[in-house]
Amino acid sequence: MRNPTLTVLFVIAVTILVGGYLIYQWCMPKRLVVSTTTSLYATGLLDAIADGFKAHNPNVEVVFVAVGSGEALRRAAQGDADLVLVHAPSLELTYIQKGVISKSRIFAYNYFLIVGPKDDPARIEGLDPVEAFKAIFKAGEEGEIEFISRGDNSGTHVRELALWRRAHLDPKGEPWYIETGSGMAETLRVANEKRAYTLTDVGTYLKLKETLGELKPLVKGGRLLLNIYSGYLVVSSKEPELAMRFLEYLVSDEVQALIKNFGVEEYGGQLFYPVNSTSLAELKKAWAELAEV
Repeated sequence: MRNPTLTVLFVIAVTILVGGYLIYQWCMPKRLVVSTTTSLYATGLLDAIADGFKAHNPNVEVVFVAVGSGEALRRAAQGDADLVLVHAPSLELTYIQKGVISKSRIFAYNYFLIVGPKDDPARIEGLDPVEAFKAIFKAGEEGEIEFISRGDNSGTHVRELALWRRAHLDPKGEPWYIETGSGMAETLRVANEKRAYTLTDVGTYLKLKETLGELKPLVKGGRLLLNIYSGYLVVSSKEPELAMRFLEYLVSDEVQALIKNFGVEEYGGQLFYPVNSTSLAELKKAWAELAEV
């Protein structure tokens, strides 16, 4: 005959063990790997967002891998990230169609700028972006200027190539067209050193403008220079629930308020714009158009 006391003790022991294991699983540190574009990371915005997320999720370590958008998406395809934060609609569409990423959230936007020497030898100031690229090409062929390209398959590089296509021009291989293969900060540094033209996101430019005395914004605004930042769940994520939590946090009122005010006083301008219900519809429409460029 089974001893009821032993049975009760056994049940209690099992309950304690299972409960302890579950508590351990819940409390043990979790690692969320986010593959991201450099323009978001270099400004410091992502560290500020991660601090807020960690305040709500103290057992989570958020690890950012800052690379160009193309590389960020490639890493996602290899299963080396849980989330991607990128700004290259045409590349994003390709990886959506491949089933690599899903659950998109547009969480911020700003604009690209065409910057160049203050005396503007190519005379592009105030032009439409496509006309500006035509003028840069002409001035380059005449030996008057140089253009510095990231050349790294980043979101900025992808948009630059789209503008050249719109202008029906291909500068690759021309002596005045220089590819750095580097991030935005290094590309701006080279452009400043050479007093050359380049395409940059406004956030990185504003952060570094005090060190860019030879450059000034010459072409800005408009649909073709709209820069949309989107977050995606990587389908093969090892932490899908946690990744979705971070993705939803990006579009929360808390983060949108942070985005609106981030760096405005320190850098003297709006680095990023938040997304609301009104702007989201327009941004989705613009994203679809830019994905086909």
